[in-house]
Amino acid sequence: MTSDNDLMALRDELREFGAVRGWRVYHTPKNLAMALIVEAAELVEHFQWATPEESAALPPDKAAAVQDEVADVLIYLVELADVLGVDLIQAAHAKIAKNALKYPVPGRL
Repeated sequence: MTSDNDLMALRDELREFGAVRGWRVYHTPKNLAMALIVEAAELVEHFQWATPEESAALPPDKAAAVQDEVADVLIYLVELADVLGVDLIQAAHAKIAKNALKYPVPGRL
């Protein structure tokens, strides 16, 4: 499980990574959202036409490629949240609470 500190450390590492390369100027919400969706599409591509069983039992080379794409999605999401001032952990907890109200457990209404 990831802690707030792990996520903040990742955010800080990404800030530094982009800053020393002069990339931060390009890290606008629009550009980061677009990059995020491109990486998500690259992730989906690995599962295209796979059966549910095939998608759950990836061969090592495909699993490694999927891991890279998952990392890319996370990186762009963290960078987008950073630029927009979104606390990802707090936002996720708030969304889970909203979803719990919207989708109550059957039989517990």
